[in-house]
Amino acid sequence: MRNDKLFIYQLLPRLFGNSTPENKCCGTIEENGSGKFNDITGGLLKKIKESGYTHIWYIGVLAHASATDYTAYGIPKEYPEIIKGNAGSPYAVRDYYDVDPDLAVEIPHRMQEFEELIARTHQAGLKVMIDNVANHVARNYRSVSKPEGVKDLGKDDDTSVAFSPKNNFYYLPGQPLEIQLSPEKLAGFTYQENPAKVTGNDCFSSRPTQYDWYETVKLNYGVDYMNGGTASFFPIPDTWVKMKEILIFWAEKKIDGFRCDMAEMVPLAFWQWVIPQIKARFPTMIFLAEIYNSAAYRDFLGKNIFDYLYDKVGLYDILRDVACGYRPSSDITFTLNNVGDIQHRMINFMENHDEQRVASDYFLKDGEKGKAALLVTCCINTNPVMIYAGQELGERGMDEEGFSGKNGRTTIYDYWSVDTLRRWNNNGKWDSGLLTPQEQHLQDFYRRLITLCNEEEAISGGLFYDLMPANYDNPEFDSTRLFAFLRSNKKETLLVVANFDQEVRECTVFIPPHAFSFLEMEDTGEGKLTPLLHQEDDELLFSFEYPFRIRLKPNSGEIYRISFL
Repeated sequence: MRNDKLFIYQLLPRLFGNSTPENKCCGTIEENGSGKFNDITGGLLKKIKESGYTHIWYIGVLAHASATDYTAYGIPKEYPEIIKGNAGSPYAVRDYYDVDPDLAVEIPHRMQEFEELIARTHQAGLKVMIDNVANHVARNYRSVSKPEGVKDLGKDDDTSVAFSPKNNFYYLPGQPLEIQLSPEKLAGFTYQENPAKVTGNDCFSSRPTQYDWYETVKLNYGVDYMNGGTASFFPIPDTWVKMKEILIFWAEKKIDGFRCDMAEMVPLAFWQWVIPQIKARFPTMIFLAEIYNSAAYRDFLGKNIFDYLYDKVGLYDILRDVACGYRPSSDITFTLNNVGDIQHRMINFMENHDEQRVASDYFLKDGEKGKAALLVTCCINTNPVMIYAGQELGERGMDEEGFSGKNGRTTIYDYWSVDTLRRWNNNGKWDSGLLTPQEQHLQDFYRRLITLCNEEEAISGGLFYDLMPANYDNPEFDSTRLFAFLRSNKKETLLVVANFDQEVRECTVFIPPHAFSFLEMEDTGEGKLTPLLHQEDDELLFSFEYPFRIRLKPNSGEIYRISFL
């Protein structure tokens, strides 16, 4: 495990670099365009690095099923009726050994263009993460880019049986696939699958609905789900070996980490087997697991398995409710206690490609109102923090792009350009020229906060001390709308206070004697608080006779350095 704090900038190249000024709902790539690997320039990467980020997670890199015809380049034609949107889901991988042609300027050289992006990213001082989608593949999966000697998934499957540990897929013998879609979609249905394969979201039916992951099929890792979940892990199932080779293939491209999609839907035994082998060859490789079952957290964090896990059902959910005013800020404490000893290994975030935008009508309606939640997200512990491209600009995600619809999320299924990112791009300049003053201010706030978290060792590597229990009875501290804690590395101690209220709040914060002994702080009884986030504010002097009184802006907060005189 590392001692430095990871800040991961997540972006989808197809959207990120697309500067098409006008977009058509359900438009094609010819109509709406697509961002390219080459749009992510060295100059841009330098700016991202200077904004405090340590990693970039490039999503949608792996070749996935889309409605765009690339048969002229030797890529098999797809079936639009089993694809979500025209661009398709980045998580319906059609070829594990290829990158998506949408992202290439010269399609025959698409892998080279991605390798050059990896090199540019490293040259800027950033590390590269990509997805590993191990649970499912595109319904019409077929690899045309696999290395010589590699057998394709399903090539040797016995389709006459529902389950075999030698098979790569699960089958429903005697049952043809009949996806339950709208009459308009079914009118052009030509795709045939008989017997039907089991759908990616564990839908063991030949009649998946529009609410299932009907564009994908589930991979078989040796568990017979149709017979009580009996495991057949010896000899090693064929899918284990194939997925290991896929991981090695990408690791050899000099990427630095995998974000493992829906990791909990793949048997833990596989991860326990494969990750140590990958780390033995690539010791600095990190593995992040998308997981929502809190009961399984500690199993997935076992020795030499996953480095970090999503904290969606914990801190994300509670911060969202607190920021929206649905729950008291004191509930944050109870959520942190639920993960206790592993909190430093949970990935904190306020947005990602699956969640609604903070500034959307379905969340806070304004990116400025997410500052308090962001402050807690970034400073609560030493664990990684993830920011989704456009979040720092207050992107609203309120477009009606096509398959995605107007739902407060930025589409991953459609060809589209994102308003704030397009204006920040400014025809490849990547400057603030077309951003509004409010967007520039929010971007600067993110930059100052994240760089501060990197610079202050008390945040990047220090201890955490929750001040909420000591202030429940404090009449000058509202524990329903304020949240306070200390971070310290013995040399420096910081006080972090967040205000989730819509109004300016003034408060005092009681720091109990136990905090000083726990953090090994030397207390002289007199000192000062120096604001670090809003350096234009005045320092505050305090003593036991005259406690400090803090004034906090709405939906915001402050980080203070505590100095004793």
